[in-house]
Amino acid sequence: MTAGVAAVGAAGLVYAAGFEARSFRLRRLTVPVLPRGMRPLRVLQVSDIHMVSGQRKKRAWLQSLAGLRPDFVVNTGDNLSDPKGVPEVLDALGPLLDFPGVYVFGSNDYYGPKLRNPARYLFEKAQGRHGLNGNAPAVGAVHNPWEGLRDAFDAAGWVNLGNARGRLKLDSLELAFTGLDDPHIKRDRYDAVAGGPEHDADLSLAVVHAPYIRSLDAFTADGYPLILAGHTHGGQLRVPFYGALVTNCDIDTDRARGLSTHEAAGRTSHLHVSAGCGTNRYTPVRFACPPEATLLTLTPHE
Repeated sequence: MTAGVAAVGAAGLVYAAGFEARSFRLRRLTVPVLPRGMRPLRVLQVSDIHMVSGQRKKRAWLQSLAGLRPDFVVNTGDNLSDPKGVPEVLDALGPLLDFPGVYVFGSNDYYGPKLRNPARYLFEKAQGRHGLNGNAPAVGAVHNPWEGLRDAFDAAGWVNLGNARGRLKLDSLELAFTGLDDPHIKRDRYDAVAGGPEHDADLSLAVVHAPYIRSLDAFTADGYPLILAGHTHGGQLRVPFYGALVTNCDIDTDRARGLSTHEAAGRTSHLHVSAGCGTNRYTPVRFACPPEATLLTLTPHE
């Protein structure tokens, strides 16, 4: 019996690391958030790439997403999992940089990952501790060369939403965005962007890497119709017929990935959390949670 359990465990690990973690797919969703009479918009969200040097299949798949011809791209951060990964991220996203886009960074854009026991995520969840929100500051963290990513994204015309507002113009449409730097490492400064949607824009959207409740509450209370986030990896290791065990932030596991809603101050926003297309380089496994990007078609609300 012991040998059988070990064999099943080994087979599961081979599947999770050798197959599912490389089984890239596109999720398609429709979100009714546009004003009446506005044409549908196709939004490609990419998140949590966690690029490690040599990941050729991931690079080719990301490059292929340009064939979707989105109206614009939203990158919700954690592009890196290797200080040497910047050129490969830019190669992977190169065709998408030809489209209008906006971005925020996540903690792994700024800092390299550390080897840690995956069970710590369960312990921290039980204790209500996540990231730097309740934990001691990181010591001896590897600094990633995120400035190169920022400069390349900016040069391509993508709009940096790290604690900032920005706009994209699509034909005759004015799209406004409000973003936060990563709440997971306490870089979010909502006071700098508070005030809600821009009423002279055709649509205002909110963007953040990690969907911490304080950020979702603030965006929702201010009246944003849609919030886009990443960070959770969808739980990364999900139990079939049950779902995610952890989210690595304070959002509940039922909303670890996909489309849901969030309520605050008597208002409701749509929330989309991408499961992302990568993993921490030290835990390169996924189970019942394949890597993904999402094509969201925004349509007029009823």
